[in-house]
Amino acid sequence: MKYIDEYRDKDLIMKLAAQIRRSVKGTYTFMEVCGGHTAAIQRFGIPSLLPEEVKLISGPGCPVCVTEKDFIDKAIEYSLRKDVILTTFGDLMRVPGSFTSLEKMKSSGADIRIVFSGLDALKTARINPDKKVIFLGIGFETTAPGTAVTIKSAVIEKISNFFVLSSHKVMPPAMEAILKDGTAIDGFICPGHVAVITGSSAFDFIPEKYSRGCVVTGFEPTDILLGIYMLIQQVNNNDPFVEIQYKRAVTRNGNPLAKSVMQAVFEKCDASWRGFGPILLSGLVPGKDYRRFDAEYQIPVMVNSQPDNELCMCGDILRGWKTPEECPLFSRACNPLNPVGACMVSNEGSCNTWYKYKLAK
Repeated sequence: MKYIDEYRDKDLIMKLAAQIRRSVKGTYTFMEVCGGHTAAIQRFGIPSLLPEEVKLISGPGCPVCVTEKDFIDKAIEYSLRKDVILTTFGDLMRVPGSFTSLEKMKSSGADIRIVFSGLDALKTARINPDKKVIFLGIGFETTAPGTAVTIKSAVIEKISNFFVLSSHKVMPPAMEAILKDGTAIDGFICPGHVAVITGSSAFDFIPEKYSRGCVVTGFEPTDILLGIYMLIQQVNNNDPFVEIQYKRAVTRNGNPLAKSVMQAVFEKCDASWRGFGPILLSGLVPGKDYRRFDAEYQIPVMVNSQPDNELCMCGDILRGWKTPEECPLFSRACNPLNPVGACMVSNEGSCNTWYKYKLAK
């Protein structure tokens, strides 16, 4: 508790908020591209501490939110097979597919099991040699190394009935897509957890190519407020660069072991992001030496994915073009008990977070 209290000290929080107000010399729009930041910003009431000149908008930082419906449809198709055990993190269960969800399939009798890691899924394969065990690999650079270690473990243990349906993605190409789209932002609150793995250098192209500031930020209220203050200073000084606020966890070069195993097992591919469509070299799939673990390659399925509800603004929200309350479905047809779009499903989704913290006010 002492560690947490240090970063939630009320006096320090108020001093930082006052320092931000004194530093304002214009208007500023900053985008956080981590779902954890989106949740923390609303949970701690950060917007209420900021002057009206400082605006925060959410980006595509929730892996569940950016997972395409096509991926969910493929997972559902696999769950229909009697020779398959589907393993997944719990936050994918309620994401709507074209016609149903994994949660509904499980309630109908499909063998879908919630796991806490890829190694849990590998254990399931080990004790069920007569079944094909498919792990739904999801997440950014934070979780991809864990899946890579699991695949390497399957090689060592000679487990041949384990497969990965990969929706792993890397963050920098999506951040570049946002800038190319012309979203009006002055800088990024960069994802702390991703940067633990990649290092802050992964974002160097943003100030160099697009003249936008970046601050890699932690998840406590003092972290976020200090990160915002640092971005304001960059804008005021017309000096965009990549700065690390989250120094207790992030370095410039990141985690070399995690990066090494990820690069050894995966290869980059073009990937579709909900709300964005295909983004070049933004996805990760098992490379040719590990293709025997690629579910799509070894057990191909065909799906007929349907378009998202045309009233759902999840895609525009992920791009920073709209806020959840601008969506006509928000809190009405779409709520945490009945999510229409993926942004309402995850605890880190913008719509879920707004519903939980802003609507309650």
